[in-house]
Amino acid sequence: MKLFTALLLAFLPLFALCQENSAVHYKIYSTKTKKMVTVDDIINDMDKADVLFFGEEHNDSTCHVLELALFKQLTLKHPGEAALTMEMFETDCQTVLNEYLGGLIREKNFTTEARAWHNYKDYRPLIELAKTDHISVVAANAPARYVNMVNRMGLNSLQNLDDAGRSWLPSLPVDTATGTYYDNFLKVMGGHSAMGGMQMYQAQNLWDATMGWSIAGFYKKHRHFKILQLNGGFHSEEKLGTAAQLKKYAPKARIVNIACFSDDSFDKPDWSKFSANNDYIILTDPKLPKTY
Repeated sequence: MKLFTALLLAFLPLFALCQENSAVHYKIYSTKTKKMVTVDDIINDMDKADVLFFGEEHNDSTCHVLELALFKQLTLKHPGEAALTMEMFETDCQTVLNEYLGGLIREKNFTTEARAWHNYKDYRPLIELAKTDHISVVAANAPARYVNMVNRMGLNSLQNLDDAGRSWLPSLPVDTATGTYYDNFLKVMGGHSAMGGMQMYQAQNLWDATMGWSIAGFYKKHRHFKILQLNGGFHSEEKLGTAAQLKKYAPKARIVNIACFSDDSFDKPDWSKFSANNDYIILTDPKLPKTY
């Protein structure tokens, strides 16, 4: 408890900055009404949903503050029935993550053996809150070595894994989404010539499918829980990618989707840039320092 109190005190100035000057640092919009809303509005919306996707820009300091605020509010409103699922940890690190949350191993061992991201400091407050309040955290991402393998040799290469390797991944074959998601991926990558074949897109789909499968696995065992999923924005924008894969593994899961962008159009968002398939858009001040 002392550790969490110290963490909370360390973050209070940033919380105060965001709350007192929200018109300067971030604004949350409902895409349905195209009006500003609050964190509490999103939490209330979760009364009718199961999974809250937060699509972040990984180095956006304001995004990380809002993620912690949402997670805290979700746990307060649903004590004992809230959980966190994360792109930032891979499925084969779940045991290490559980050992740290259970107070069995040191943080140094945890961050090393769970292969924590280089900007782990941005996610540490969420993990420490989960540890203090005994909240489940799911390591949702595909092991990077398998994503890299697919990127080099295609999805069929996963057939060569033994049972232990396959246990960290959804059942094969992994579905590859087509349509809008594929078109968006092509645009981001710079076209067919830049991709050099379909392996890169197949690797993206393995990434998404594993996260969707991981979320679905927890959801099916904890139907009354409210789950916050953190991932890079492209993975869940327009409820595509990971969000679409989740619906394949758990069709009854109800989703609320947030897309967070560093953008200076606070007062007059260009709605042609922000799809209504996102339930909420968060615009953050691009002039604020990035975390890396």
